Amino acid sequence: MKIEVLLNRYPSQLSGGQQQRAALARALVKEPNVLLLDEPLSNLDALLRIYIRAEIKRLQADLGITAIYVTRDQSEAMAIADQVVVMNTGVVRQVGDPKEVYARPRTMFVASFIGNPPANMMMGLVEGEGIWQRTYPKGLSS
Repeated sequence: MKIEVLLNRYPSQLSGGQQQRAALARALVKEPNVLLLDEPLSNLDALLRIYIRAEIKRLQADLGITAIYVTRDQSEAMAIADQVVVMNTGVVRQVGDPKEVYARPRTMFVASFIGNPPANMMMGLVEGEGIWQRTYPKGLSS
C-alpha cells in the first residue's frame, strides 16, 4: 500500500488518500472471506490509483478473498473485476464478465456508459411495408 513511511503517524496526521490506504491495509490484513470496498481509490492521485488497483487485484487473487468493489469509474471496474454489475438508479442493467459487458451491452444505458469513448449510437426509423418501427442495434433495448 506504500504506507511504510507513515507507520509512526497518527490518523490526524495523514492525508485523505493516506487514511484510505491505511484503512484498506487494515481490512486486508484480517484476510476476510468477503471484502466490501466502496470507492477505495477515490482520494488517490492517478499513478497511485493504478498501483493500488493492481495491488488489490493481486492480493484478492492470492488470498482468495471475494471482493465487492463499488465504483463509478467504469475503467476501474473493467480493469479489476471478474464480474461486473452495471447499475443505474438502483436497478441492475447488466451482469457479466468485463469483456461480455463491453462487447455485448444489453441496454442503451450500458452501451453509453461502458467504454472510453462510449459507443456511438443512433436512433432511427425503418419503414417497411408501410409500418414505421423503432430499431436498435442487435441485442439492445431502450
